[in-house]
Amino acid sequence: MSHVQTLIPAQPAPKEAHKPITGTRITGYLVVALWIALAGALIAMVVSGWDPEKFTRYGPRYLHGLYTTIMLVVISVFFGAILSLPLAFARMSKNRFINGLAYGYVYVFRGTPLLAQLFLIYYGLGGFRPQLEAVGLWWFFRDAWYCGLFAMTINTAAYQAEILRGAIQSVPRGQHEAAASLGIHKVIAFRKIILPQALIVALRPYGNEIILLIKGSAVVAIITVLDLMGETRYAFSRTFDYQTYLWAAIFYLTMVEALRHLWAWIERRLTRHLKR
Repeated sequence: MSHVQTLIPAQPAPKEAHKPITGTRITGYLVVALWIALAGALIAMVVSGWDPEKFTRYGPRYLHGLYTTIMLVVISVFFGAILSLPLAFARMSKNRFINGLAYGYVYVFRGTPLLAQLFLIYYGLGGFRPQLEAVGLWWFFRDAWYCGLFAMTINTAAYQAEILRGAIQSVPRGQHEAAASLGIHKVIAFRKIILPQALIVALRPYGNEIILLIKGSAVVAIITVLDLMGETRYAFSRTFDYQTYLWAAIFYLTMVEALRHLWAWIERRLTRHLKR
């Protein structure tokens, strides 16, 4: 039996590779410096143009608009998620008629601007007032807030349906076959095996859709809904101060960043069993 008589002497650490300064790196540094300069200029303008009187007068209106925006987004996402479930199943249906109806719905509401849909609901349905009064729905469609909520709901339902359909179809077929081989009912298998895996896949696209809906909700201000953008327009019409829109941008950015961090935490929480 052989054995080691001497140990290999310690070797010095390898020299750190020298990274040459390229044109790409210089361009990157210049872009970052430009963004830092712009951010500093914005902060300086906010500080120099700070007006306590305007803050006291319009601050509560901004908070009211922020609350309205959050409520519109939360309620529309909730009802959109409920509506997207049958739409997703209809999109996966082998019945050509049902599949065609669902495809048409998704095609129209994903292919047209939210603003156009909002105008068609708020202004277009106003032409059918007698019919809406006859069925008792005029109280809903005469209110700008409800029209904005309805437009956002049916719009996000189309996007959520496609997200959910793609996520469900991404689950391997073997999962369905394994559940069937164990004698698990299709409904139970879908609820406890397929859907949880699909939701993990759909989690990040869902977050992107909510972020887009937060920013897209600003269009309801055009039909006199006093959301965050509506209150901002009101403040600007009274002060003609461009910083009113700057504060609105800060509020929107704060909402998006808060949601992004919350979604990242939820994703880490739900996928912790997949990390090694």
